[in-house]
Amino acid sequence: MWIYEKKLQYPVRVSTCNPRLAKYLIEQYGGADGELAAALRYLNQRYTLPPKVIGLLNDIGTEELAHLEMIATMVYKLTKDATPEQLKEAGLEPHYIDHERALFYHNAAGVPFTATYIQAKGDPITDLYEDIAAEEKARATYQWIINMSDDPDLNDGLRFLREREIIHAQRFREAVEILKEERNHKKVF
Repeated sequence: MWIYEKKLQYPVRVSTCNPRLAKYLIEQYGGADGELAAALRYLNQRYTLPPKVIGLLNDIGTEELAHLEMIATMVYKLTKDATPEQLKEAGLEPHYIDHERALFYHNAAGVPFTATYIQAKGDPITDLYEDIAAEEKARATYQWIINMSDDPDLNDGLRFLREREIIHAQRFREAVEILKEERNHKKVF
């Protein structure tokens, strides 16, 4: 189903060690509106969608896994040279105590990832509206992280991710229109 290329979807660079920015980015790693939740949501929902839009959810769900890899790389690069004292100052002390520098699926506040983040109603249009909302929330979160960041190299990758969220929301909107049009057609037997 997948072919893995050993390169990131978009280059990830950071200017300097910055554990505080890493803490913010962890929201997009294991938070409710983050990349893991999005990937799992879309790859799960595809099973109850009409054939006309299944491929879209498969494609976007797969891309979200690539985004998860980018976020993991950003967090790693922002923390790899940090001292325990710097991690403590950034509010990552509980994470360090439990996981050292290993990534763990939780949000910026340290709340572990949960399956309750993944929505699937079984109604295609309802699920697609949920997906549009998820993409818009992720877009907003990326913008807020950019607003908090003073790292131009990191911001380049964050802008790429923010723009991809916009594209995904647009594609989901198109899928809703396809399904609405299909629903409104008279079926003659």
